[in-house]
Amino acid sequence: MEPTFIALVGDHDPEVVAHRAIPKALGLAALSLGRMVDAVWVATEEVAADEEQALGHVDAIWCVPASPYRSMEGALAAIRRARERGMPFLGTCGGFQHAAIEFARNACGLADADHAETSPGGSTLLVAPLACALRGVAGRVRLADGTKIREIYGVEEIEEEYMCGFGLNPEYRAVLERHGMRFTGFDPDGAVRAMELPEHPFFVATLFQPERAALHGHLPPLARAFVHAATSAAAAPA
Repeated sequence: MEPTFIALVGDHDPEVVAHRAIPKALGLAALSLGRMVDAVWVATEEVAADEEQALGHVDAIWCVPASPYRSMEGALAAIRRARERGMPFLGTCGGFQHAAIEFARNACGLADADHAETSPGGSTLLVAPLACALRGVAGRVRLADGTKIREIYGVEEIEEEYMCGFGLNPEYRAVLERHGMRFTGFDPDGAVRAMELPEHPFFVATLFQPERAALHGHLPPLARAFVHAATSAAAAPA
């Protein structure tokens, strides 16, 4: 059985809880599916320097937490590659934030879309500080009917863990929706916590960190669905 190669795009730091959780989540998913997965850490600077060399051999991309990244452009290039080529993509926490920015810049025409953490004086702050930071807390998330994430979890409401201080600026929600992004997960106050591209084989991003469930010995449903999509893509005829 040939392994499926998954790029973990970010800047690996063993001190980051999510970075310890993600390999465990992928391992649990691969075991449950009877598949082989080879997860490779790919630094954002590597993608910026040579995207093809960094990502040309992988079947799927997970843009991982712990931004700001050393190269924002590298992270955005990896996300764009997955989005435009139909590669399975999962973005969590910082991956969610940068997936929103990439889509805004390259699909919505908001060339100046930016992140308040790295460009606080930017003209188009698509990602802005949360009204209440979600650092080391769990919260309820309502999943919209008829969405991939609702199908994956199989329930209307979930509880997930966060380590985050920034989220989607609601001022820009409508323009992203007009260009095809669907917002699919919401906190009890209606703030966006997940999104997906309905026309893409698998493009899901969450502000929460579902991978953390693996540290408690639980298989994260999103990780399993992502690995299933990655292995299916790898097995498809070229």
